[in-house]
Amino acid sequence: MGFLCRAALAIFVVFVAFSVYKLREFSKPIEAPKLDLDEYWGPGNKADYKENTEVVGNRIFFPEEVIENLKKDLNRTFEFQAPLEGIGFEYGFNTVYLQKVIKYWRDEYLPKWRARELFLWKWPHFTTDIQGLRIHYIHTRYDDPPKGKKVFPLLLLHGWPGSIREFYDMIPLLVDNADSKYAFEIVVPSLPGYGWSQGSAKPGLGPAKIAVIFRNLMFRLGYKKFFIQGGDWGSTIGSNIATLFPDAVLGYHSNMCIANGFSAMIKKTIASYYPKSFIPEGYEDFFFPLSEKFKHVIEESGYLHIQATKPDTIGAALTHNPVGLAAYILEKFSTWTNKDYKKLSDGGLEKRFTLEALLDNIMIYYLTNSITTSQRLYAENFTLRELALQLDRIQTNVPTGCARFKYDLLHDLDWALKDKYTNLIQSTYHKVGGHFAAFEVPEVLYKDFIEFVEKVVKLYNL
Repeated sequence: MGFLCRAALAIFVVFVAFSVYKLREFSKPIEAPKLDLDEYWGPGNKADYKENTEVVGNRIFFPEEVIENLKKDLNRTFEFQAPLEGIGFEYGFNTVYLQKVIKYWRDEYLPKWRARELFLWKWPHFTTDIQGLRIHYIHTRYDDPPKGKKVFPLLLLHGWPGSIREFYDMIPLLVDNADSKYAFEIVVPSLPGYGWSQGSAKPGLGPAKIAVIFRNLMFRLGYKKFFIQGGDWGSTIGSNIATLFPDAVLGYHSNMCIANGFSAMIKKTIASYYPKSFIPEGYEDFFFPLSEKFKHVIEESGYLHIQATKPDTIGAALTHNPVGLAAYILEKFSTWTNKDYKKLSDGGLEKRFTLEALLDNIMIYYLTNSITTSQRLYAENFTLRELALQLDRIQTNVPTGCARFKYDLLHDLDWALKDKYTNLIQSTYHKVGGHFAAFEVPEVLYKDFIEFVEKVVKLYNL
């Protein structure tokens, strides 16, 4: 071997060794930061703020004038461009089907709005002031704990473009299921800026700081240790609570388990060549082929780039624009439930949901004028301030359960997840269901969660 060849080989070896060293340094776990538990997010100066810790029963009635104005907006003549021939939802919301949604909303849903309003308020709703914001939540508490059952507090966390409405078919299972050994006192908050929870007046309220707010909420309600279940933003925020406040978390269960970082990408690439070594047989298509999964994420993430950079612009376009709001949100309930639904002229929306349930969710955004404040969470998540916390590099040691639903936007391997979640005690795969599992397949998600609770109870003799 000539001198130049030996020199090139030496340089290559040094380069590989240095790269491995830097990768290990970059992925090495770090200590959790200490966040301000009283950081103020309300308008004006904190010095002028005195927190009212009172918990208030909450029931908001929307005047008939508001509903009549919505009817008028839906009664306009809409001259949509016709969809291209042979196209379903590939270009976005199909305008032929959108006319059906508008008609149903105006002629069938709104005439029974007072009944829907009663339905939305069927569970006990409350508000309380935390760190300058009025936070809304559902809370069920037992006057007399069910005999023969173990009762645990449970924090249920929704995401975007969902709301507390996602959990309405799961709540009865958690609270009233006679066949279960467990019952739960549940707390289901609206995220800050979503629904009836006040949005921040100041920049910086990202998922880590929301984790502080919800930790404070649970403590105020008397729950010093509790379970967490969440998907979408609820998964991120729930993970942050488990990471930052592990002593307060009995267990963290997610239906959107994500491992961020370079090492996770490397591991997924390696596993793509030897999938049987890393994935239970029959579930390889949850992860591979990588090219197809990557293409799908790119196709579905345009909204994310807009909301992470210009949330107020798209918010202005959707505010008091019920038809635009419905099209923008409902499109996600199509392709995030099953990517193949985009080939259908109705987006497959009524295959897994009813229009009534979907419009309940739209009404929450519309009536509370919260679309802009909800979308700001994306912008806050991708700031240098939030990224500098490096929460993905902080190991989460609380018991963790991961439930994967086949048609969700993306999945990660246990091999990668265990770098972050060192106590991953349950990992399951479901061939039905997509991104909105609590809304779409509540009984499946409930059963998965109960199996996780059972493991935690046995592991720690609770």
